[in-house]
Amino acid sequence: VQLQASGGGSVQSGGSLRLSCTASERLTSSYSVGWFRQAPGKEREFVGTIRFSSGYTYFADAVKGRFTISRNSAKNTVLLQMDSLRSEDTAVYYCAAGRPILSAVQDSNLYRVWGQGTLVTVSS
Repeated sequence: VQLQASGGGSVQSGGSLRLSCTASERLTSSYSVGWFRQAPGKEREFVGTIRFSSGYTYFADAVKGRFTISRNSAKNTVLLQMDSLRSEDTAVYYCAAGRPILSAVQDSNLYRVWGQGTLVTVSS
């Protein structure tokens, strides 16, 4: 399976963007699709994840209440809706698929397949 991330761009602080992650083939229900980001000069960090089977989502504290994740199983697509964007959300965003256990969804090493990044720039 391959992942294709899209939807990045430039937005002013307080604005919204929606990123898409499309899989090249059907993801089984055991998969989770996570979003990670890497800002310039910083390490990659977990943003949020969704479990395909249940729609269960989990978010990093930094984005909780501002970002949501949804899935469209028929289109093999996961959406990351980002609202109330801040300058500190500026980063390259990546989607990844894997089968992390619930207690370790933030561990990027448990996501086997990665898409290319898409740049999000938030200006103040």
